[in-house]
Amino acid sequence: MEILRITTAGSVDDGKSTLIGRLLYETDSLKTDQVETIEAKSKSLGYDYIDFSLATDGLLTEREQGITIDVSHLYFSTPKRRFIIADAPGHVEYTRNMVTGASNVNVAIILLDARKGVMEQTKRHLYITQLMGIKHLIFTINKMDLIDYDEQQFNSIVTEIKKLVDQYDWNPELDFIPVSALKGDNVIRKSNQMSWYNGTDLLNLIKSLTITEDVSGDGVLQVQYVIRPKTEKFHDYRGFAGKVKSGVFQKGDQIEVFPSGQKTTVKSIEKYGQNKDEVVEGENATLLLEDEIDASRGNAIVKTKHRLKTDKQLQAKVCWMQSSDLNPNSKYWLQQGVNKILVKVNDIASKIDWEAWKSVPTNRLTMNDIGAVNLQLAQPLIYAPYSSNKSLGAFILIDAQTNNTAGVGFIL
Repeated sequence: MEILRITTAGSVDDGKSTLIGRLLYETDSLKTDQVETIEAKSKSLGYDYIDFSLATDGLLTEREQGITIDVSHLYFSTPKRRFIIADAPGHVEYTRNMVTGASNVNVAIILLDARKGVMEQTKRHLYITQLMGIKHLIFTINKMDLIDYDEQQFNSIVTEIKKLVDQYDWNPELDFIPVSALKGDNVIRKSNQMSWYNGTDLLNLIKSLTITEDVSGDGVLQVQYVIRPKTEKFHDYRGFAGKVKSGVFQKGDQIEVFPSGQKTTVKSIEKYGQNKDEVVEGENATLLLEDEIDASRGNAIVKTKHRLKTDKQLQAKVCWMQSSDLNPNSKYWLQQGVNKILVKVNDIASKIDWEAWKSVPTNRLTMNDIGAVNLQLAQPLIYAPYSSNKSLGAFILIDAQTNNTAGVGFIL
């Protein structure tokens, strides 16, 4: 069964939790005791309706405040497709959570309050979706019932969003749906309140989206473990196990090992003990090679004809995630997959000023800032720009003192 991965984003009180909660409720994805709890809680609060947001705001603090403060992953299914929703918080101070939630998705659902239209947080979420290279955006203009389902206001918001998207060198697929998450309009079925809207409802849209997996990148397998059984039956067995980070591997492919540069040929491919003709990006596999070569954890097996780059200096966009600032000359561990390299921040070129909606010079990044940095690595890294290869263009920065994730980076 196909899996569609979705991230959601929206400003505070745009109704995101209510929208997701209704999807879970209407697709019978909630357990009986969950439904009973939501109905009882709604009644105890004096509501004459079911508060669907209670289905997603799982933390006690969230329920008390009526907000979402952490990324949670929610699951529901239809007969032909499974859905995983990364529900990211809407507050400005949780920008880093949205980056985390959007890291591995096919589509983003961005909510707006029909009364307020495009806000600063909408621009922030739009910037993050283009930074992450998400190719399909669904803008749900919520609370249409509070503006009497006004077509003119909806069209005005659509026009403003399209102008923002046009500012980027980025061409995602766009959908715009007028909804009322509270009333159910255009969420799981077409609404009778908006005869002027010719599109489909949200559920049918995400059920029908085409999922395309791009495996056109250069072949790279990052070695996680070298398998040497040293038994009588497998005396000469030497397999390099890991995840295919990019592209495709087939028997007979010419490869080289990075960083040593040794070259040889793929003799056979195994996956879970079974011989395979090929493996593609995202699959775990073991490569057996024609020649005895030296490779260890963190090394990369790369098809010889590639367009990848190797360098000890990188330019990247970084979303800063920890309370202590990022300053020039700071040192961190850069981790890409299982590969860890010591790195120094040479300089910080700029950061996004969300109010001015432009890049401004700076010499530090604070929590939730997104900025451009120049990095000096202790040893070469094999990479591709994030815009062309997500697996080889992303990394995390780890605080060497605390071992905490300090930032997420996207190579330019």
